[in-house]
Amino acid sequence: MSKARFFLMCLSLLLVAGLALPAFAQDNVAITSTFGGGPDTFSQIYCTGTDCADMVGYMYMGLLGVDVETATIQPNQLGALAESWTVSDDNLVYDIKLREGFTWSDGTPITSADIAYHWEILNNPEAAHPQAWLLDTLSSLEVIDDYNIRITVSSPACSALSYIGGVSPLPSHILSQSAPAELATLEFNLAPTVTSGYFTFGQHRPAEITSLLANKEHPDAGEFNLEGIIQLVSSDQAVQIEQFLEGETNFLESLPPDRKQEFRENADLQVYEYPGNTWDYLGFNTADPTNPQPALAEDGTRIEQGIHPIFGDKRVRQALAHAVDVDAIIAGAVFGEADRMPAHIVPASWAFNSDLAPRGYDTELALSMLAEAGWVQNDEGKLVCQGCLYATEVDPAFEGSAMEFELLTNAGNTRREAIGAIIQDQLGQIGATVDFQAIEFNTLLEVMDSQEFDTFILGWRAGYPDDPNTLQLFGAGADIPGSGFNFTSFYNEEYFELEAQANEMQGCDPADRAPIYQRMQEIMQDEMPYLWLYAQNGMYVAQGNVAGFDPRPNALDWNITSWTISNE
Repeated sequence: MSKARFFLMCLSLLLVAGLALPAFAQDNVAITSTFGGGPDTFSQIYCTGTDCADMVGYMYMGLLGVDVETATIQPNQLGALAESWTVSDDNLVYDIKLREGFTWSDGTPITSADIAYHWEILNNPEAAHPQAWLLDTLSSLEVIDDYNIRITVSSPACSALSYIGGVSPLPSHILSQSAPAELATLEFNLAPTVTSGYFTFGQHRPAEITSLLANKEHPDAGEFNLEGIIQLVSSDQAVQIEQFLEGETNFLESLPPDRKQEFRENADLQVYEYPGNTWDYLGFNTADPTNPQPALAEDGTRIEQGIHPIFGDKRVRQALAHAVDVDAIIAGAVFGEADRMPAHIVPASWAFNSDLAPRGYDTELALSMLAEAGWVQNDEGKLVCQGCLYATEVDPAFEGSAMEFELLTNAGNTRREAIGAIIQDQLGQIGATVDFQAIEFNTLLEVMDSQEFDTFILGWRAGYPDDPNTLQLFGAGADIPGSGFNFTSFYNEEYFELEAQANEMQGCDPADRAPIYQRMQEIMQDEMPYLWLYAQNGMYVAQGNVAGFDPRPNALDWNITSWTISNE
C-alpha cells in the first residue's frame, strides 16, 4: 500500500478499559501516543501539529499521493484521489482527473466540488486558513466536471505539485453549512462525523485519548488487518517512553536521543534508522511585538512592521549565534544524535550547502559584535543598550535598557527544555537575562501565531518528499499574525527572487537548482531569523509483536492497515 497521506507538529493501557470508547478487540489495535496537551483539533484545515496530523491523515484522503519507494509524488496512489494529470506546455495548467467510486463515510460521493470548496475557503480571509500562502503560487481552480479539475499556477513551479496537494478534498456538504469565520471552532473539528480515509472517528477525550475505527469498506482497503488505532496522551516524553517499554503502546516515531542507544540494544524491539529531516531551532521575532502586522497589504505592497527592540538588528542575532555552543547542545540535549545545521536546509537534502560552515562558538567575537550593535557590558557584566538600533531609530528612551527577553518552548519535551536551559545559561554568561519558560504546547502555538513573543524553541519536520522550497516558512505571504508560519517576519528581497528562480527553473533538475538553494542558505545564515541548531537522526521503533512493520525514510506507517498486532 503506497503512502497516500500528504505532508506539507499519563494514561496506562489499564485505564483504556474504563473509558467509554468503542469496543476494540485486544488484537490488531495499533496503540501509539503523543505527549503534552494532545490534539486540540482534527480539522483538515486547522491542524498544524504532529499530534493531530497523524490522526487527520488516518481519517482523510488526500488529493495527491507519494510513492514511498521513490519518495516522489505520483498519480494513482492508494489512499489518494488523483488518478492522473497532464501539464500544459508552459507548465502553468494542471488538469487532474479524480478517481471515481469514493464516498465520504456518510455515503456522499467525493467529487470535484469538495476540492473546489477547499479552494473557496483558502481564498476567504474570514476563514484564516493557515496555508493561505499557497495562493502565492496557485492562481485559480476550475471545476471541469464531477471528476476533473483544472488548477493554474501563477508561474512555472517545480514545487507546484506540492502546493496543489495542499488543496485536499473537504466534506463540503457538511462544512459549507457554517460561515467561514466559524470553521475554526466547529464541534465537528473535535468529533468529525464524516471522514474519507482508512479509519473513521471513534472518540476523543482532550488531553487523554483518541480512538479511530477501521473503515474496511474503503475501496483502497486491500489487506486490512487492523481494527482500529488508539492515540494516548502522555503527560511528558519520559512517561511516553516508559509506557512503550512496558508494552502499553505498539510504536513510536519520535524518540528522545538519550534513549536511542537503549532501543538499539533491545533485542525485543524493531528499530529502523534513517537520515533525519526533523530539526530544532530558536526563533527570533524581528518585528515589533507590540503591534504585529502582516508583511504584505492586499495589493502586495510591503507593510511597515516595526522592529523588535533587541532582535530587529541582525547583528544582534548573528552575535547571539556565536554566543551559543550548539555542539554542547548536541552533546547535552540530544546526546550526539544529530548533525549541525548552518542554515535552514537539513544535511540529508539534495540541496544542502556542504561548503557552508555553521557559526562557531566564540564569546569574544559575540561580545565584539554586540558592542558594534550598541550592546555593551556594564560594570556588573550585564548587556545594556548604548546606542543600539532601537534607541537610535525607534525609541530613544530605550537607551540604557538591559538585554532581557523571554524564551519559550513546549512543556514536556525534555530535549527542548534542556536546550532552553543551556541557552539561558550560555547567554547569561555574556550578560543577557533570559526568562526561560516551558509552557503548554497549544498555548505556545497561540503565542507564536500572535507574533507577540520575543524568542521560542521549536522544531520543524521537513517536507515529504524532500522539497527545499520555503515559501511556507519564510515567504512574505506566510507572515500574517494569527495564521501563516513566518512567525519571525523574515523578509529579504534577494532570497525571495532566488526562491522564485529555483522554483521556476525549466526542467526542475536538482543539479541545476542546488546552487541557487546553496546561495539562499548563505543569505539565511546572514539574516539569522532562526538560530539554526541541528537535524536529528531519525529512528522509528515498534514492539516485536507488530508484524508487517516495514518503514521507509519519513514514512513510518505507510502500510499500517496491513499490520497485525497481538496486544495480549
